[in-house]
Amino acid sequence: MSGPGPGIALFARYPTPGVAKTRLIPALGEEGAAALHRKLVELTLAAVRDSGLPFEVRVTGASPAAFAAWLGDTVSLVPQGDGDLGARLARVEAPMLLIGSDCPDLTPTHLLAAARRLETSAAVIGPAGDGGYWLLGLAHALPECFQAMPWGTDTVAAETRARLAAVGITPVELDTLHDCDRPEDLARWPWLTA
Repeated sequence: MSGPGPGIALFARYPTPGVAKTRLIPALGEEGAAALHRKLVELTLAAVRDSGLPFEVRVTGASPAAFAAWLGDTVSLVPQGDGDLGARLARVEAPMLLIGSDCPDLTPTHLLAAARRLETSAAVIGPAGDGGYWLLGLAHALPECFQAMPWGTDTVAAETRARLAAVGITPVELDTLHDCDRPEDLARWPWLTA
C-alpha cells in the first residue's frame, strides 16, 4: 500500500456457497448466504474506494485471479496466508486499518475518521454491537492484539482494549456499528436480502 496516512486492509473471503457466511445459512440457505456475502464485500469495497485512502484486499477462499475476475483487476490483492484470523491480521504492516466486510452501514466518513484519529493516536477501535470490532487501527505493530484471541465471540473488543491497556495504550473509540452475521441481524437491513 502506498499513499498518505494509514492504509486499509480489507479482509475478504470468496463467496463460495456453504463456506461464506455460514451462520446465515439456516436463514438464507447456502446460495443465499453466499450472495449476501458477495453484496457485503462489494458494499465495503465501494466505501473503501470512495474514502480515497490507500487499500488492499486480503483474500482467502479462492485464487487472486478469481478475486480479480470478481472485484476487478485494478484492486491490489494479497493472499491472507495460513493460520487463524489473528495470524492473518498480524501480517499487515503498520500503520494499518484492519476491516472486514460485515458492516452494511460502513461509510467512507467512518474510514476517514479512523485514519485521521490514527495520525495522532497509537490505536483506534470501531466497536461492533456484538462485542467485536468493525475496525482496528494500529500505528505500530502490536502482535499481542492478535495472538490467542477468542475470535467470533462477544469479548473480542473488550479483550483487545485490555491488551492495549497492558502496553499503556488507550484506543480512540469510533462509532459503534453493527455486523450482519446471524439470522437475527437480517431484520436491521431488509434491503440486503430484497
